[in-house]
Amino acid sequence: MSPTRILTGITTSGTPHLGNYVGAIRPAVAASRTAGVESFYFLADYHALIKVQDPARVQRSTLEIAATWLACGLEPDKVWFYRQSDVPETQELTWFLTCVAGKGILNRAHAYKASVDKNREAGEDDDAGISAGLFMYPVLMAADILLFNANKVPVGRDQIQHIEMARDFGQRFNHLYGEEFFDLPEAVIDENVATLPGLDGRKMSKSYDNTIPLFVRRETLKKLIYSIVTDSRAPGEAKDADNSNVFQLYQAFASEQETAAMRQAFADGIAWGEAKQALFERIDHEIAPLRARYEELIARPADIEAILRVGASRLRARYAQPTLARLRSAVGLRDLSQSSTGTTKKAAKASLPLFKQYREGDGRFYFKLVDGDRLLLQSIGHDSARTAGQLIGRLKQEGGAALQNVDNAAVHLGDELVGHLHEGVELAEVVEALAQLVAEDA
Repeated sequence: MSPTRILTGITTSGTPHLGNYVGAIRPAVAASRTAGVESFYFLADYHALIKVQDPARVQRSTLEIAATWLACGLEPDKVWFYRQSDVPETQELTWFLTCVAGKGILNRAHAYKASVDKNREAGEDDDAGISAGLFMYPVLMAADILLFNANKVPVGRDQIQHIEMARDFGQRFNHLYGEEFFDLPEAVIDENVATLPGLDGRKMSKSYDNTIPLFVRRETLKKLIYSIVTDSRAPGEAKDADNSNVFQLYQAFASEQETAAMRQAFADGIAWGEAKQALFERIDHEIAPLRARYEELIARPADIEAILRVGASRLRARYAQPTLARLRSAVGLRDLSQSSTGTTKKAAKASLPLFKQYREGDGRFYFKLVDGDRLLLQSIGHDSARTAGQLIGRLKQEGGAALQNVDNAAVHLGDELVGHLHEGVELAEVVEALAQLVAEDA
C-alpha cells in the first residue's frame, strides 16, 4: 500500500518558544518516524509575508525555525524538509486554483471576515487595510497541500475551514477537467495537544508577549521561569496543582511518576521558589542537549541553506515538476504542435453534477448539489464534516429514488431532513442529477 502523506507547514514569522516545542515540534518529529507515513515539512515563508513586512525578520525567523526543527531531531534524509519559496510550482498551482476558487467561499474565510468585522466596528470601509494576500491565503494553502496530494494535514481547529476550502478547490478542478488530479485532504486534529500557559498565565503566545523562547541561555531560562506569575500561598500551605502555571509547565516535560510526585509536593505545601527551581531543572534537562545542537547549527547558516535547497530540489524532481506538467496539459497550456480536436471524455465528465462541502461561520458543516453554475439542493448544517460526508455518500449510493419533497422546498431522505431545493428547482431535477452520479460511479 502507498504510504499516507502528512504535510505540516511552519510559518516563519517569529522565534520558537516552549509552547511551539511541546504543542507542535516535539509531537511532529516523533510522528515523522512512524512506519507507513511519508512526511512533508515546509517553512511557509510566502505565508509569512502576509503579516510580516520586515525582510530581516523573515530571514532570521526562517533560519531559527529551520535550525530548531533540525536540532529537535527532524531527519532531512528521511522526510521532505524544504522552504516554500524554493518550490515555484506552488505559485503556478496557486493561480490554477485561483481560477476555479469561488469568491463567495473566500468571502467566508474566518481571518478575512474577522478583519471586515473589525473595520465595521471602527466605522471603516469593509476592506480598509486588508491585503489581497490575506484574502487569497486559503488558495495558497490549498496549493501547498494539493501539489503533493497530501492525505492528512495536522491543524488547529481554527484551520479546519482552510482544509475544507482545499477540498472544495481540488474537487472543483477535478470536476472541470474531468480527472482525479487531486486527492482530497483531511484535517487532523490532535485533541491531546498540550497548550502551555505563558509567564502571565494566559496561553503562551507571541501576541501576548508572554513566551519563554525555546533556546535562550540557561541563565535566561532560569530568570524567565522564576518570573512566572503565582498566587500568594506561603510555604507549607497546600497549593492547587491543576490551576498552577508552574505545575502545568512541569507536567508537559515530566514523566507520569515525576508528575505524581510534584502533585503530592503541591498538596504538601511546596514553596513557589522550590517548585520553580524543580521546573527549571526539568525543562533544562530536556532542552540542554537540543540547545547545544541548535547553537552548532545556527552558527553554520550555509549548511542549513544547503539542506533546504537539496530538499526542495529532490522534491521538485520527484513530485512538483511532474504534477505541474500534467496540470498544465490539463488546462490547455500545451505544445501547439500536438493539438487535438473533437469532444473528449474529459469534457463529458466535466458536465456532471457536483457536491460541494464547506464550513460556515456558525461552525457547522454544509454541502450543496450544483449542476454547472446552477444550485439544485442546499443542505442543512451538520456538527461535523464526517456527518455531512456520510449523507453525501448515501445520496450518491442510493440515488434520488428515496428522496421526498415533504413541504414547500424541504427534501427528506426517509425520515431525515437533507436540505432544501433552491428556488425554481423541481425535485425531479435533483433525482436526475443523482442518477447521473450513480451511473458515473457504476
